[in-house]
Amino acid sequence: MKTRKLGNNGFDVSEIGLGTWQIGADWGKNFSTDKALEILTTAVDNGITFFDTADVYGNGQSEKFIGTFLKQTDKKIKVATKFGRGSDVFPASYTKDAMKRSIENSLSRLGVDALDLLQLHCIPTEEMKKGDVFDWLRDFKSEGLIKTFGASVESVEEGLLCIEQEGIQSLQVIFNIFRQKLVTDLLPQAEAKGVGIIVRLPLASGLLTGKFTKETQFNELDHRSYNKDGNAFNVGETFAGLPFEKGVELADEIKSFLPEGMTMVELALRWILDHTAVSTIIPGASSAIQAKTNALASELQPLPLELHAKLNAFYKANIHEFIRGVY
Repeated sequence: MKTRKLGNNGFDVSEIGLGTWQIGADWGKNFSTDKALEILTTAVDNGITFFDTADVYGNGQSEKFIGTFLKQTDKKIKVATKFGRGSDVFPASYTKDAMKRSIENSLSRLGVDALDLLQLHCIPTEEMKKGDVFDWLRDFKSEGLIKTFGASVESVEEGLLCIEQEGIQSLQVIFNIFRQKLVTDLLPQAEAKGVGIIVRLPLASGLLTGKFTKETQFNELDHRSYNKDGNAFNVGETFAGLPFEKGVELADEIKSFLPEGMTMVELALRWILDHTAVSTIIPGASSAIQAKTNALASELQPLPLELHAKLNAFYKANIHEFIRGVY
């Protein structure tokens, strides 16, 4: 597993990290402590040293699982968590006291003295423009409750707004073969500012595994069921904003671009890693084998420039017009 810096003066992160929304059991699939620990252990055994979670994943359950794991391992793991989507604050009740309570609760669940990275969790653009939340983050960093801070954003506009904030370490963004706008409109700007990039939804909620058909069904509590058209939150967080059936069609077409011996997952993850602005990718995993398979992408050689050009041309001609939601 190779490592990269999370922005200028940032800590080292494994190129492939682990997103832990799923083990919080918010996808309609319960995880026992043993199952969650098996996934976390397998991830670390395969070189992953960066976990991403949030205070609202399973109402704190994801953080609790990670806290249990941290007590059992001697490996140095960096954990990023988030604040901003709890029912006590979202969408317009943000206060410094609420942020402090969230930090203290996360510290307790994770069993640590200071958070490695606290990210704003897709809060409204207007709250970011006010600037108060960034002042609070700087204050809590000065107090030693958090070591550094960043923001998980939904659009290029929000990303460009955040990288102008003093002290911001990272942006978490939706970026994959289906959503290539960031290649020109955000990644170079973040890299120039020395802001690290954490990539979520690298497989577009599983579409880019190439395993789905138009008949694939999901648990009713899985966001791929109830949010496929953006009925619960930003549609871009599910299937990268594509209508499911169209996404299946496009993924099937992308299979024709696969180099011999390469899987769709490998193509999708390696494509992201080939962008130097990216610090780490955080695919989720519902099983230990998924965590292991995802980690292997770091060992792959960069894709040929000709393949990058073909995938970009395919995006412009066949994908871009179907992306829904803020972007």
